[in-house]
Amino acid sequence: MSAAVMARSWRGLIPLALFLGLAALLALGLRRGDPQTLPSPLLDKPAPAFELPLLELNGASGSFSPQQLLGQVWVLNVFASWCQPCRVEHPQVLALSREPGLTLVGLNYKDREGAAWLQAQGNPFRFAVLDLDGRAGMDWGVYGVPETFLIDRQGRVRLKLVGPLTQERLQQELLPLIRRLRDAT
Repeated sequence: MSAAVMARSWRGLIPLALFLGLAALLALGLRRGDPQTLPSPLLDKPAPAFELPLLELNGASGSFSPQQLLGQVWVLNVFASWCQPCRVEHPQVLALSREPGLTLVGLNYKDREGAAWLQAQGNPFRFAVLDLDGRAGMDWGVYGVPETFLIDRQGRVRLKLVGPLTQERLQQELLPLIRRLRDAT
């Protein structure tokens, strides 16, 4: 067999090897677990700082910074009025707002209609801020909306949930951790 014939036969195996390698990577990625619980480089690290204007709701004015909530367990929910999954999760966010001892902060992401939407749907947030250019969201590692972050009393991010909150995720993941953090001395 000549060298030219051997080279042609090897060239035919290269696409097959690439395909098998990509298929193996895809199979590993699918086995990683729940895609809605993405690893975050922020976990157990200080929550990113920002100071953003409050949405004009019920006469609110001024600004909000996470520093205001040091010493408290709180949740940051990233939402937008144009986001259909945010509409789906809104009843769960309203339910979460009734959790004793918990402050809920809304980050209205790249959206000019957030205040009107919250007035129409119900405002679950103690503070709702406007991140019009998305810079604060980028600092928090937001991939899209909705996303929910749990922050402990020391100001560290303890949990990141991607996608809409469901009754199941609220009851099985978020509320138990909130209660443990809130009840810890």
